[in-house]
Amino acid sequence: MEWLNYHHLYYFWMVVRAGSITQAASRLRLAQATISGQLKLLEESLGEPLFTRVGRRLKPTESGELVFRYADEIFTLGRELQDALAGRAIRPRRLVVGVADVLPKMLAHHLLAPVLAIEPRIHLVCRADKHERLLAELAIHGVDLVLSDAPLDRTVNVRGYNHLIGASPICFMASPSLGLDPEDFPGCLDGAPFLLPGAGTVLRASLEQWFEEVGVRPELVGVVDDSALLKFFGSGGSGVFAVPLVVADEVEASYGVVRLGGSDSVRERVYAITLERRIREPAVVAISEAAREVFGEAPR
Repeated sequence: MEWLNYHHLYYFWMVVRAGSITQAASRLRLAQATISGQLKLLEESLGEPLFTRVGRRLKPTESGELVFRYADEIFTLGRELQDALAGRAIRPRRLVVGVADVLPKMLAHHLLAPVLAIEPRIHLVCRADKHERLLAELAIHGVDLVLSDAPLDRTVNVRGYNHLIGASPICFMASPSLGLDPEDFPGCLDGAPFLLPGAGTVLRASLEQWFEEVGVRPELVGVVDDSALLKFFGSGGSGVFAVPLVVADEVEASYGVVRLGGSDSVRERVYAITLERRIREPAVVAISEAAREVFGEAPR
């Protein structure tokens, strides 16, 4: 069995945190050549390049980011072990939640906020990324839970379970500068500039089907996967965008946009995807209970 060299891993961890070999060498009081050599040995042992150079700085590769997350956990645990033995505070339990980037951040906040109120305290870590990458992280226990608008597809090689925790009708919103008349909804969408989530997302497919059903053809002006960025574009007058009705009041107040109308047939669904068939973890139970309060109805 090949053992990981933790000295090499520690140097790698320090370089990522410091941002350069020069800074890491200064903090560790070692020669730059020594650290460079140790990093090369680590890359050879792992069989993956861990850095790419961007200008004068080193940036972790995708593999490097994965290794750093594990290294950060390892050395954080090491410090906490020393604290525990010295009689200092023991760290709280940790819950790592992956949030699909297409899921509205306001909605995710409402679902996750109760976790921070649980006693004994839970250390919450949120990671936003694409649905597929989060599922890959779930499979290797990189995250404990994935919140997404799409269920786990059985064609994906991940043994997990879908828990539908909420669903909301969609509301269409736009900047007043576009001059669209809510009294003419849905006709006002015909030819109007529209911002859509990425191809392959559940909401994108549902919206395109609904456009066909009601006989409108908006002008696609942008595709934005990140829900927060999509709202910023929308508030600036770039186009109409869709949000779950349950957060429409907050979006209206925060972004200065107006409602044009809604559709009960197009729904934003939220799934909690776990490796367990039943939800038993108290933090995940709290998320599920928060969903019932937010959505106010049984999901369908």
